[in-house]
Amino acid sequence: MLIGASEIIWDLSVDTTNQATADLRSIYDRIAPLYDLLDIPFERGRYRAIRPGVFAEVADARRLLDCGIGTGRNIPYYPRQVEVTGIDQCQGMLERARRRAHRQQRQVDLIEANVLDMPFDDDVFCAATATFLFCVLPDEIQESALREIARVVKPGGQIVLLEYQLSQRPWHSRIMKLWAPWVRFAYGAAFDQRTHEHVRKAGLIVEQRRYVHADIIVQLSITVPERS
Repeated sequence: MLIGASEIIWDLSVDTTNQATADLRSIYDRIAPLYDLLDIPFERGRYRAIRPGVFAEVADARRLLDCGIGTGRNIPYYPRQVEVTGIDQCQGMLERARRRAHRQQRQVDLIEANVLDMPFDDDVFCAATATFLFCVLPDEIQESALREIARVVKPGGQIVLLEYQLSQRPWHSRIMKLWAPWVRFAYGAAFDQRTHEHVRKAGLIVEQRRYVHADIIVQLSITVPERS
């Protein structure tokens, strides 16, 4: 049987996606026990001040999806009246999120799932968030991830992303590039992802793109359009 070029490209795409997600799972399985410890300087110096702004944008949502919940660092900032589901593909990270939810006395539905293929029906959630998820997703799978998130969020709903980008200041940019190999090894992350470009390619609407820490952390506020 002859195999068409489109089938070969599809097979290669699937293989690439599977390998990318398997690599990320391996990294986070490895660092899960140390993740919160490694993250202390960044959490205290940067993230605590900017996480509330993410959830202020979705405070009116009835059902919220937190994609890549990790160890649950966002849990203290969830609006009290919102029903939250958190997904992550690493069981070790989810176990720590469960402990944090228990300590915070918060009810969070935690599910092991891949953001590229989530076990939810269409239009289930009123809004979705992802904090520092897309900086670990390779460029070639970001559009697919965004489309999958949009699938499960109702038309008109909000998606809020918090992501890194390379500084435009030469000296700061050089420092970030020096750190890049360690960040890639430890977290599977990169500073130079083009997530905002993939948002538009996925057919979503960027309502606002603003810096929330220097010129290296950006908050993207996105609207899911009506289905065609």
